[in-house]
Amino acid sequence: QVQLVESGGGLVQAGGSLRLSCAASGRTFSWYAMAWFRQAPGKEREFVAAISWSGASKNYADSVKGRFTISRDNAKNTVYLQMNSLKPEDTAVYYCAATQGPMRVDLTEYDYWGQGTQVTVSS
Repeated sequence: QVQLVESGGGLVQAGGSLRLSCAASGRTFSWYAMAWFRQAPGKEREFVAAISWSGASKNYADSVKGRFTISRDNAKNTVYLQMNSLKPEDTAVYYCAATQGPMRVDLTEYDYWGQGTQVTVSS
């Protein structure tokens, strides 16, 4: 079992930045590929970014490419999402997720989920 706890969400103006953190506990963190997903009101949960267990490979949704950066610190059992140039359409609950397989964009491939953290971007 892996427990995931997100933090760092909040209210920010358009053009601003936030850094989300996801702290993991339980089984060996470095065994897992990690990802961030988000869900806006009335919409389905969507892929944002993923990172391999080593951090060597990363993948981003087109909507965030060039603005968001995913990273991880295996010594701290934490994955991060640095979000710059935020837009109102980035408003959502952001979830981190873990999988023992390779990093993927399909949310059904992820075994463990955090409770989410709210990000609100005002115009």
